[in-house]
Amino acid sequence: MLRRRLVPLLAAALFALVGAPIATAPQAAAAVSPHAVTTVYYDASQAPDLADNITEAVQIWNDSVQNVRLVAGGPADVTISEGYGGGSYTIPEGLGAGEVYLDLQQAQEYNPTRIVAHELGHIYGLPDNYDGDCSILMSGHSAGTGCQTTHPSAGEAAQVDANFAGGFRAARLPAVYQGCFDRSPARQRA
Repeated sequence: MLRRRLVPLLAAALFALVGAPIATAPQAAAAVSPHAVTTVYYDASQAPDLADNITEAVQIWNDSVQNVRLVAGGPADVTISEGYGGGSYTIPEGLGAGEVYLDLQQAQEYNPTRIVAHELGHIYGLPDNYDGDCSILMSGHSAGTGCQTTHPSAGEAAQVDANFAGGFRAARLPAVYQGCFDRSPARQRA
């Protein structure tokens, strides 16, 4: 009698232990599977004097956004070079691609990591914001030489994630970001 009751109980307990994880495995896999991330490759070999600042700015962006990653290597989507004079600027060639020029003279006045992070913001589709608010990375030079903010604001990071949502480079950006892709260097100066 005890045996007849114990066997069904043990069978039910075994099914509960083994059967339940099998039944929920697809749900668990869906919960932990990473979403698609766009990788943007960059080449900073033409900017040796600001190499540490570039590495820091890349890490800042990689820590701040979910849908896109900057990775050194190639073939490069983004080339970064440096020189003296003319101001730092970006020439976007579409979302996640383009050329970044870093002015070493400007980097003596302004926080060089902020300059790099700002220019990478253009690569990610963010326009300049000239309101002088130091808490906004894309305010660039309008925030003054004393501004040390090197991280994008929550709103800026959210816009970049929206631009790269779905693991691909968005074909259409909100109208406010369209001006970011004007190929005129003067339009993209920090």
